[in-house]
Amino acid sequence: MVVTQENAAVNGSRRSPSAQEIAETLRERIRTGELRPGDRLPTQAELADEFGVERGAVRQALRALQDDGLLSNVSKGSPPRIAEAAPVRDEPQPTMVALAPRLTDALSARRARIDVVCHTAETLMVAIGEPLRLIHEGRMRPEAIDLRVLVPSRDINLAFPVPVAGGDGGDLVHQRWLAMRNAQGQVLRHNLMSLRATHGVDVRVTFRALPFTPPVKLYLLNGEEALLGYYTLTRREEDWGDETLDMYDVLGSKSLLFSFVRRAGRRDAAFVAESQKWFDALWETITTDLTLS
Repeated sequence: MVVTQENAAVNGSRRSPSAQEIAETLRERIRTGELRPGDRLPTQAELADEFGVERGAVRQALRALQDDGLLSNVSKGSPPRIAEAAPVRDEPQPTMVALAPRLTDALSARRARIDVVCHTAETLMVAIGEPLRLIHEGRMRPEAIDLRVLVPSRDINLAFPVPVAGGDGGDLVHQRWLAMRNAQGQVLRHNLMSLRATHGVDVRVTFRALPFTPPVKLYLLNGEEALLGYYTLTRREEDWGDETLDMYDVLGSKSLLFSFVRRAGRRDAAFVAESQKWFDALWETITTDLTLS
């Protein structure tokens, strides 16, 4: 077996890597293309020798990869193969159809990371209800959840919603949007943070404010999938207090979501990676701390 610099670092460490660390190393080889769909893994004995561990740790790592759908042809007789690339999801789906099952998949991971760019948290608040129910029922047991959400700042002139006629109505339209943004974000945070007290899940929920109105919504799930949807403006009326607001606004729950999956090929992998870079750059530079109040 060829001993790479990576292997030497692992084998040269003072302690043997855990099964989880072995699984993460193999996942990274799959992500980078070092291990390609259809490739056969080394034998358990070879992997145990490479990582300097007992075969039991290797078996645990392989079970984790199998549970993630990354291995196929798993049998006692021969080493498993890397699963074929996930099929490209050609058909976009409405947000309220596509998002809940994707969030369920994402939160089934031991350590889930979800990054979101949106106009308000309404759709996310509703869609995350299904995976939260499964966690409360004990059917999913994530160890940690890290949710980061980017929404527009309260201090900017929003591109939408805006009154059709302009003028003084803009203040009421803005007040309505701000109240919705804050209330939905607070409910989302409360529902997730309750998992810390009831199930011991290490939960972090952080909001930051964008200095612009995002024209699209973006969901990044565990660095493996990106869901992109366009906000499309429409004219609609809505009662707010004693007023009827005539405005140009969007119905985000009706946006079609286009799915890009890292394992579906180089094109999708590049889109997921660049989307994550874009989000991280916004988070670390021009966005500001946000208090939902």
